[in-house]
Amino acid sequence: MPIWKRNLLVCWFGMFVTGIGMSQIAPILPLYIRQLGVDDPGAVAQYSGLAFGITFIVSAIFSPIWGLAADKYGRKPMLLRASLGMAIVIGCMGFAANVYVLIGLRMLQGVITGYGTACTTLIATQTDKEHAGFALGTLSTANIAGSLLGPTIGGFIGENFGMQNDFFLTGALMLIAFATTMLFVKENFTRTETQVPGMKEIWSAIPEKSLTVTLFITFFVLSLAMYSVEPVITVYVDQLSQGASHVALIAGIAFSASGLANILAAPLLGKVSDQVGTHKVMLAGLLAAGIVFIPQAFVTNAWQLTGLRFLLGIAAAGLNPSVNTLIKKITPDSLTGRVFGFSMAAGYLGVFAGSVMGGQVAGWLGVKYVFLTTSALLLANAVWVYFRVYRKMSRAQTSVNAEETK
Repeated sequence: MPIWKRNLLVCWFGMFVTGIGMSQIAPILPLYIRQLGVDDPGAVAQYSGLAFGITFIVSAIFSPIWGLAADKYGRKPMLLRASLGMAIVIGCMGFAANVYVLIGLRMLQGVITGYGTACTTLIATQTDKEHAGFALGTLSTANIAGSLLGPTIGGFIGENFGMQNDFFLTGALMLIAFATTMLFVKENFTRTETQVPGMKEIWSAIPEKSLTVTLFITFFVLSLAMYSVEPVITVYVDQLSQGASHVALIAGIAFSASGLANILAAPLLGKVSDQVGTHKVMLAGLLAAGIVFIPQAFVTNAWQLTGLRFLLGIAAAGLNPSVNTLIKKITPDSLTGRVFGFSMAAGYLGVFAGSVMGGQVAGWLGVKYVFLTTSALLLANAVWVYFRVYRKMSRAQTSVNAEETK
């Protein structure tokens, strides 16, 4: 097996488990906080929101820092640091004595994360251009799928085996990721003793500043869109089901359907982007995702919602690999870790913003408007991408084709 394929396989597993570790706490968090001694429903809701969101906010701050460390010391050391650190911290959550310890551990989890940043950078720099789209497309499914399937997995384990075992199992999986990374990931990295550039030097060294910012914002909007329904989907499924049993399970299936579709479609769309151009796949994905959100506001039963969520996963599957592939193309190799760190930070901020926006829009306007608002954001982003990315990349591709035919 080629080294890039072996690296991809190990990194995919690690990112999948990391995604689960970041999100599996969502459905059991209020129950676990109540178990830790908080009885007031209002306080439970406040602590739940803080404990869930703080990991992503802190991750957004530290992702660029770990990206810098990856550029300076290599990506494999960052993978080992993050996987071992998360294994210990997530496992310790099962022993939390009170809600403040839990929130502190969630904050520490945000500090030590960075597995995704290092994985993306390693695959981007260690895979040849011919297979880069496929590799980054496949890798992108791991974090998305883990994050989207995490709540369902967490709810199932918590309901059937006890909430503490959620944390112990995830910690054990992260230990396996640590061991497989240490044994099987290979990286050709030569450390240089040159001074690491600061923010000003990095920004001046980025050749396509406007395009880079557009890609960051696109990644932010995509993450926001995928998580805007998380706070309200159980309520929406309950409304659609009219008091049927197993609402939490059905809601988990509906939410996770997009993750399953993403796993199936992203590698194929990564290959397509290698052939037709990442900018075309990105624009088509944004338009399709924006359109698919609209009928979700008007479904009459939970299974219609699940089917549309599956279609959403297919539509959005090409977006992450397209963003990552374009970032790789326009970023010098020496800055790849830093730039991917900022990209991951944008994604973490999108997760937090989506969760907050979904809850606020549902509270003020109703659940249906969460889907319509998210659709409007995706379609507006598609228009922006058309003018800032699609037309620019199309002209560049036309110029290259013209040169080749001479």
